[in-house]
Amino acid sequence: MNTLRVGLVQMHVGYSKEENLQKAKEMVQKAVSKNAQLIVLPEMFNCPYDNQFFPAFAEEEGGFSWQELSRMALENEVFLIGGSIPEIDDQGCIYNTSFVFNRQGGQIAKHRKVHLFDIDVKGGQYFKESDTLSAGNEATVFDTPFGRMGLIICYDIRFPELARLLVAKGAKFIIVPGAFNMTTGPAHWEILFRTRALDNQVYMMGAAPARNEEAAYVSYGNSIIVDPWGKVVQRMDGEENILIEDLEPAKIERVRTELPLLKHLRQDLYTLTEHPYVTPKNGRY
Repeated sequence: MNTLRVGLVQMHVGYSKEENLQKAKEMVQKAVSKNAQLIVLPEMFNCPYDNQFFPAFAEEEGGFSWQELSRMALENEVFLIGGSIPEIDDQGCIYNTSFVFNRQGGQIAKHRKVHLFDIDVKGGQYFKESDTLSAGNEATVFDTPFGRMGLIICYDIRFPELARLLVAKGAKFIIVPGAFNMTTGPAHWEILFRTRALDNQVYMMGAAPARNEEAAYVSYGNSIIVDPWGKVVQRMDGEENILIEDLEPAKIERVRTELPLLKHLRQDLYTLTEHPYVTPKNGRY
C-alpha cells in the first residue's frame, strides 16, 4: 500500500442527536467523494460536550448511533472511526467511547477514554468529566490493510505511557478524536501531537469538532495530521470542513531506520514489562 488517503471530519455539533448523525453522514459522503479510505469523526460528535447532556444522549453498544455508524461504513465502503459518543453499560456507567468499523460495517475495535478530563485552570477552562463519566482501562489497537492503528481519545494524548503502549502493541498510526478548548488548545494541541509523533515515530491524526463560540464548551478545532518526523502535514482552523490527506506508510519504517530510537530503549533502566501487553525482546519493542 503506497498511500493511505484519510479524511478528518471537523463538524459543528448541535443539540439534536439525529441532526448530528445526519451531518456526520453527509460529511462522510463528502470525504468518500474525495476518495478517502479511512475517515475519522470528532470526539462527542453526536452530543454537545457538556456533562448535562452525557446521560441524556448515552446509548448502549449496538444502539441507534452505533447502527448509523455501521451503516455509514458499509454504504461508503470505508474504515470509519466513529469519533466518540456517550456509551452506557448494563451497570449504568457512562463512558466516552469510540467505535471503529470496517468496510463491511463490522465493529473491529472499541476504545473507552482512559483518562478523564478533570481540570480547573484559573481564569480559563473548568471541566470535570468524572462528574458523569467512568474511565476505560484498555490500550486499544486494531488492524487494517494500511497497518496497525492505535486509538485514544482527547485527554489520553497527554499521557506518553499510553501512546508508547500502543506502539509496543505494533501501532504505526495513532488516531485521536479530541475536543481541546480555547484554553488548552492554543497552548498544547499542536505540541502534543508533534511530541507523540516524535516519541513514537508514528503518524498522529486528530479530529475535533468545529468551533462554536455560542456553546457552553468551545472547541478549539484545528484538526491535524503530524508525520513520524514530527512535521505538521496539514492543520485546519476552527471552521467546519474536512481535512483530506495522503499518508505514506513506508515513511514510518524509513524514519525508524534512519533514527532508530525505538531500538535504543534502555530496558535495564526503565521498562513496561509489568504491562501484560508488552513483551520486549532484547531491549526492543
